[in-house]
Amino acid sequence: MSSRDRPTHTTLEAIVEGHVTTDTISPEDCLLESPPDPCTIVILGASGDLTSRKLIPSLYNLFINNGLPDPYLIVGCARSEMSTDEFRVKLRGPAEESGLDMKGWAEFEARLHYLPISYDSEGSYHELATFLRDLEKDVDTAGNRIFYLSLPMFLYKTTAQLLGRAGLSAENEGGNGWSRIVVEKPYGSDRASAADLDRTIHENFNESQIFRIDHYMAKETVQNILMLRFANAIFEPIWNRNYIDHVDIIAAESLGVEKRAGYYDKSGVLRDMFQNHMMQLLALTAMEPPNDFESDAVNNEKVKVFSALQPIAAEDVYGNLVLGQYGPGTVDGVKVRGYREEEGVDADSLTSTFAMMRVFVDNMRWQGVPFYLTSGKRLGAKLTEIVIKFREIPHSMFRDILGDHISENILTLGIQPREHISLKFQTKSPGAKVRLRSVAMDFNYLQGYDGPVLDAYEKALLDCMNGDQMLFWRQDGIDLTWKLLEPVLHECEICSDRADRLKTYEAGSWGPVEAMELKLKG
Repeated sequence: MSSRDRPTHTTLEAIVEGHVTTDTISPEDCLLESPPDPCTIVILGASGDLTSRKLIPSLYNLFINNGLPDPYLIVGCARSEMSTDEFRVKLRGPAEESGLDMKGWAEFEARLHYLPISYDSEGSYHELATFLRDLEKDVDTAGNRIFYLSLPMFLYKTTAQLLGRAGLSAENEGGNGWSRIVVEKPYGSDRASAADLDRTIHENFNESQIFRIDHYMAKETVQNILMLRFANAIFEPIWNRNYIDHVDIIAAESLGVEKRAGYYDKSGVLRDMFQNHMMQLLALTAMEPPNDFESDAVNNEKVKVFSALQPIAAEDVYGNLVLGQYGPGTVDGVKVRGYREEEGVDADSLTSTFAMMRVFVDNMRWQGVPFYLTSGKRLGAKLTEIVIKFREIPHSMFRDILGDHISENILTLGIQPREHISLKFQTKSPGAKVRLRSVAMDFNYLQGYDGPVLDAYEKALLDCMNGDQMLFWRQDGIDLTWKLLEPVLHECEICSDRADRLKTYEAGSWGPVEAMELKLKG
């Protein structure tokens, strides 16, 4: 053995301590290698809640962490008549309330402008084009523009068409640089309307210009699912039907419908959560490893998962689905109203606020493994997590001592509010008597890191500025998820016993008891 091969004291010490290598990441290593291209961010619907509560605080936080390009412009557009100064004052309060350091606000708001607009008037968009050109004469953003549609879905088509007619979708001509459009969910209300919306947007924007945002995908711990699966050799060999019994994907909210009753009472939980967020979490959990960590490669593997989803026949919908609606109850010690008593909700509404759906992925990896997708409002806590439950061991040498049953191993990927990874396994309980106890190895996602952390909208906006579509929806994925859900929605909305199928659950509970019965069916 050469001296190069002989273990050193340092190597042996590392092995005893449980780590042969130490990967130390400094906060600076997690910052951008270079800022995005200069650009103008145009927010259409800028007088709304999303802009003041999420978009502007996110952009300001990027600014104070050197994440915005230099130079940049932010232009708000809405029907409301107000001046740029009034717009700046309106947005300062929510930024302060978000707890951000306001020392840089004066410099940030100097690039913040406002233009009143009529969404269905072509003249307004020509006026916007002139307004942008005038601003960009003084602040050279190279003609690069992002148009963020913070609007109701029914305005998406009109807005995309009129942006095109005003020449604002064109790239690399007439002084324009690149042009991108950001569309919020919902992407249609069914398969046909989603396809129609896509066709309309594509009349003026090509696919590389379209960013269909899903803020769940931009959450740090959602992105970490891919790293956990494909950067660790211990998981991939057992990430399949041979070792996994079932998977739970849970997105629970303790809040009710709040100010969204007008939208929610027409959509319900399946349209609001399952077509988008829940399907993305399913895809990340079930997908095969992509050839490389690049947008199209990752999206190709997600689409393969959606393609492999087992269709749910109309006659078997309620064999795979439990729907519920919250009644009065108590949340965090406070009495709350039932859904039908909420402002803006029909007193006889049959809209579901809870759903558990069992789906199967028909491929070699997952054949026969049920995925339980659960989401609801007014549940016991705000919680999003993915729980991988492994099979029980096939034979117990401890049968005579411990009996036939030994608790399964469980891997929990916590997304919110606690960002963590936890693995439950069995070990001997201390003492003379032979007993097992369940213990957990738990990793806090931010443990050992004290650098800047981007929230979901900050990450999504940054990726849009960089032209990276990995964390955004692709249209073929949207089409396939509607293909699965549309027959389910149709059956739920036309069945003669719809009222009986909708189970009431107490606000503050974890949903109707029938959901547990569905899981017990296996």
